[in-house]
Amino acid sequence: MTMKRRALLAGAGALAAAPLIDVQAAGAAEPAKHDSKVMTGAQALAKDGWKALAGQKVGVISNPTGILEDLSHIVDTMHASGQVNVVAVFGPEHGFRGTAQAGGSEGDHVDPRTGIMVYDAYGATADKLATLYAKSGVETVVFDIQDVGSRFYTYIWTMYEAMLAAVRTGARFVVLDRPNPVGGHARGPMLKPGFTSGVGKEEIIQQHGMTVGELARMFNAEYLPLDANGARLKELQVIQAQGWKRDQLPADTGLTWVMPSPNMPTPDTALLYPGMCLFEATNLSEGRGTTRPFELIGAPYVDYRWAQALQTKDIPGVAFREAYFTPFISKNANVLCGGVQVQITDPYKAEAILAATHMIVEAKKLYPGFSWRAENPPGRWIDLLTGSDRFRTMLTAGASAEEIVATWRSETDAWTARRAKYLLYKGDHR
Repeated sequence: MTMKRRALLAGAGALAAAPLIDVQAAGAAEPAKHDSKVMTGAQALAKDGWKALAGQKVGVISNPTGILEDLSHIVDTMHASGQVNVVAVFGPEHGFRGTAQAGGSEGDHVDPRTGIMVYDAYGATADKLATLYAKSGVETVVFDIQDVGSRFYTYIWTMYEAMLAAVRTGARFVVLDRPNPVGGHARGPMLKPGFTSGVGKEEIIQQHGMTVGELARMFNAEYLPLDANGARLKELQVIQAQGWKRDQLPADTGLTWVMPSPNMPTPDTALLYPGMCLFEATNLSEGRGTTRPFELIGAPYVDYRWAQALQTKDIPGVAFREAYFTPFISKNANVLCGGVQVQITDPYKAEAILAATHMIVEAKKLYPGFSWRAENPPGRWIDLLTGSDRFRTMLTAGASAEEIVATWRSETDAWTARRAKYLLYKGDHR
């Protein structure tokens, strides 16, 4: 790790076979300073005096989103309280303190604030994590990260590998649950066999509509046994968020939004991400290096005609504004791009995957310069993001957005029914 990054860190703040415990906070939540309507799992555990972790050597998987009501980080608060024996911290993509960009991490280091050893968990296999658990003496693994509800957002796969490592070492696994910022709606295609990767290790839907606690229940019941010779976690404990309904969005919760990653600045970004992330697979900028990533989409060859075509589409919850921007990092860095800004007109109706599908279809129709990003084989990244080669091959064949979307409706319906027994929160989740 570089000296510059060290300086930044110094200043940074089973179902069936295994017992499954869903912990509700005792009593009503005390009024928050910002009149919070929702209490996260981390807040519930802290209010209970961290009792679920008493007498255990604890390893924490977290990032800057692992905050309490006063905005302090759970690791800092646990350490300062003297009530939790935190023996290791594991940092996901972007790092524990959040100093790394997309595809990066902070490496192994001693946290300057707490003196706790931080291990790099981005891309780490279950074997590596199991070795680190044993090395640091971890008996209970705590996961507290704000997810954004998309299959290709890597934090849920860090959790999966961490769960698999806990199966192998016999460690308890505790999930401090947080609301899904895109709500409980499931949308998009299913990941198919042969298309697993670091952005989709198991067969789940593109916008899964579950919290990390709910996903942990499903992982433990259905997926871990396939990868662990039939075994499940010794104990999975989900400490639920209190007062959240799955049809609520961040504005309804009163919770403070902390960027889960450098290019996820607002809840609106998260709402668009399940669809707009598909532009990572193209030669268009997805707005990285602007103040509106995943809202500004464009390329040097795009003109007013793209916005004009998209404005005729009846896409729920979004509108398209002709826009020009110059990203300073990533694709088309320091080059003027024409394109659109995707404006959210109704966050409760917005369908990001549908919108992105229309956008890609129209861009391919209009611009000979449209292509997949440079890689070998061409188009592999769109296959991994959408979960199969179906999107790419239908687009190449000239299919309409409506035809492409229609192919996965039955998959979405099947997923919605299948996940039902793992859900912990009430509310509309069609």
